Amino acid sequence: MPASDFWLGLDQLITDNKLCVDRPKGSPHPNYPSLVYPLDYGYLENTRSADGDGLDVWIGSLNTKVTGIICTLDLQKRDAEIKLLLGCTSHEARQALAIHNVGSQVGLLLERTWQTEPRRR
Repeated sequence: MPASDFWLGLDQLITDNKLCVDRPKGSPHPNYPSLVYPLDYGYLENTRSADGDGLDVWIGSLNTKVTGIICTLDLQKRDAEIKLLLGCTSHEARQALAIHNVGSQVGLLLERTWQTEPRRR
């Protein structure tokens, strides 16, 4: 299966499920007030992540395509998740990544490579 199928599948999740923003850009984290969200952050309804909640989504300033994912590992919680990057520029993706590289968390950014996707006829 080509990697493009993975990205197209994520795009389909975005298209098929309602996006809920529960932490707008500039708002503090409910448990860690010194952590301020640099972008809108939310989740996709009717989806499920490793923590049992909806898939987490960072929302950037571009289009409505998934531009990357952040893979996270939290050693204190002993869990791993992915965070979708929706329409994020490279700068916005790195802002989101910085949030996941504090404390007991580590994150890895995987950016979508557009040139590998098949052309649609």
